[in-house]
Amino acid sequence: MTNIPRKVVVTQKFFDQGSIEYLESNGFQVDMPDLPDNKSEGQLTAQDIQHLLAGAGGWIVGHANITREVLSCVPDLAIISRRGVGYEKVDVKAARDLGKVVTIAAGGNDATVADQVIGMMISLGRRFREAQNAMINGNWKILVGHDLCEKTVGIFGFGRIGRSLAKRLQGFDARILVCTPRLSDADIREFGLEPCDFETLLQQSDYLSLHAPLTPETRHIVDAAALGKMKETAILINTARGGLVDDRALLAALKECTIMGAGLDVFESESNPDMLPVTKELIARDEVLAAPHAGASTLEGLNRTNMIAAQCVVAVADGESPPAACIVVDGRGQ
Repeated sequence: MTNIPRKVVVTQKFFDQGSIEYLESNGFQVDMPDLPDNKSEGQLTAQDIQHLLAGAGGWIVGHANITREVLSCVPDLAIISRRGVGYEKVDVKAARDLGKVVTIAAGGNDATVADQVIGMMISLGRRFREAQNAMINGNWKILVGHDLCEKTVGIFGFGRIGRSLAKRLQGFDARILVCTPRLSDADIREFGLEPCDFETLLQQSDYLSLHAPLTPETRHIVDAAALGKMKETAILINTARGGLVDDRALLAALKECTIMGAGLDVFESESNPDMLPVTKELIARDEVLAAPHAGASTLEGLNRTNMIAAQCVVAVADGESPPAACIVVDGRGQ
């Protein structure tokens, strides 16, 4: 695509002034429209998107469903720049076929999400929510919890966020187990960590944190059988994607005290509204610490990912390549 329109539409909230000024200084008109009918990005239809992106060469987006139908109705659009690192809602093949570029904000939120995981581990291990709720109700009895220090922590998936988490855990003198199909055992040992298979990860982890993409192979990787192999004192953390965990099975495990607790920033109900009753039961429990898919949402983390997303848009408009780690697909020249 040549003569890419110097207009970018931002449908994500919390887009900072510094990133706006960067785009404007590179000749872009920045449009930050209100979404129709108070919809979220994930509720936008192809017709909504066609209207919002009229005449735009770039789109900075979060969680919209970017289908072939959507991409076909925005012929001027050259780049879909995800302010985040997941892209399972993008039809990558369609983007390639239609000559689009799809990027992610690689490296922008690693530290932010890793910090959240550490916070969840400590809070759940020490039973902070349970203790505060008891105090509100007049019960000041001390609840004995568990340290993070010198515990065995399992990491499933070992991309940028998993590595950032491992770096932090070393300060707690933790034993760190890693299960990932993407690296060899030798590669994992080079990080000073212990490679293991998934069953060992389940059986030995005091804290288990998930950092894998959602694929057909990883969907419900933590199901009832997996939960049954974990320690009764174990804590599960999922800040990656709803669907990695079978939320019904997790709710049952918590009710039956099969595991001690869970930190959840993502839920199956995000993509399946029928699961909302399960989500509501989970987040109401004392041994669950929940957030609304907010792991990357600190001021610093958002500003970093905003700028990376903006830089990818400018690079494509200038006929250049975004950083290699950011490119999901580059359909130019197809």
